[in-house]
Amino acid sequence: MQVSVSLVEGNHALRATFAALLQAAPGLRCLGAYRTAEEAVRRIPLEPPEIALVDMDLPGQGGVECVARLKDRLPDLRILMLTMYRQDDLTLHSLRAGAAGCLPKNTPAAELLLAVEQLQAGAAQMTMSIARKVMDFFQELPRPAGPREYLSPRERQILELLATGNQDLEIGETLGLSQFTVRTHLHAIYGKLHAQARAQQAGHFPARA
Repeated sequence: MQVSVSLVEGNHALRATFAALLQAAPGLRCLGAYRTAEEAVRRIPLEPPEIALVDMDLPGQGGVECVARLKDRLPDLRILMLTMYRQDDLTLHSLRAGAAGCLPKNTPAAELLLAVEQLQAGAAQMTMSIARKVMDFFQELPRPAGPREYLSPRERQILELLATGNQDLEIGETLGLSQFTVRTHLHAIYGKLHAQARAQQAGHFPARA
């Protein structure tokens, strides 16, 4: 069964390149390629894909706004951000808006396609610098009431190891987990990051214990 993917990329040449790559990949099907956030938000919900690749530096409303609006309309859509250069603050904003990872646009084709396939399977990647920012985000939240925590002990352990420079393969070896299992935990962390960001926006702050 093919995984459906939509692409939102502001650069014409890159849009054509990524679309051709997706269309040629076994197991993937490119549903559409769009230039702006406005076009994507208008047209993607008409034929929802399972995954969307979104340019962080879109013209007009921008990639972060595009992610937020798509997730509002398609909560189950899995979004992978593409960026030309390192933009940690914007990356964090996009993750809080609902993205499930970010890759440089010059990522090798095989690695990009693997990231898409793993995202469909519920796995994601995270850089050391983003792991640090995600840790800061959760540490700055009001303390949850009762014994529950925002992150599970395993999620926190993985995040801490990643934030200190360990790669997901090394983390797996340290914890006795497969690399894929580590990435499924990272995907879950992204989901919790988005959920807490939405709660903050809605003014739903947990009570302190």
